Amino acid sequence: MASRAVASKVPSWLEPLKKWAYNASGFNRYGLLHDDCLYEYDDVKEAIRRLPPDVLHARNFRIIRAMQLEIQHDVLPKEQWTKFEDDVRYLEPYLEEVRKEIAEKQEWEKNH
Repeated sequence: MASRAVASKVPSWLEPLKKWAYNASGFNRYGLLHDDCLYEYDDVKEAIRRLPPDVLHARNFRIIRAMQLEIQHDVLPKEQWTKFEDDVRYLEPYLEEVRKEIAEKQEWEKNH
């Protein structure tokens, strides 16, 4: 278990580069989170469908607000930008679950 934590840890020199790339992407200026910007292929669509209603509502609000700001050629005030440290990968557990189910289904179909 300890070796897994060490293996998944990002080298310290890479952290500033990740922050720079995060800020350079621009989606944080609209208050969006990383998972709000994922391309919605089938796995992602299913993961979004499984979100709890409050998380889905917050996601939809962020996306609609971002679209409105983009239409107005504006961004949020800097104090409202999403910070790198505050960005949560809220969709990841659901996406992982969907991918495991798909792999299990493919394995089942292959054997039957």
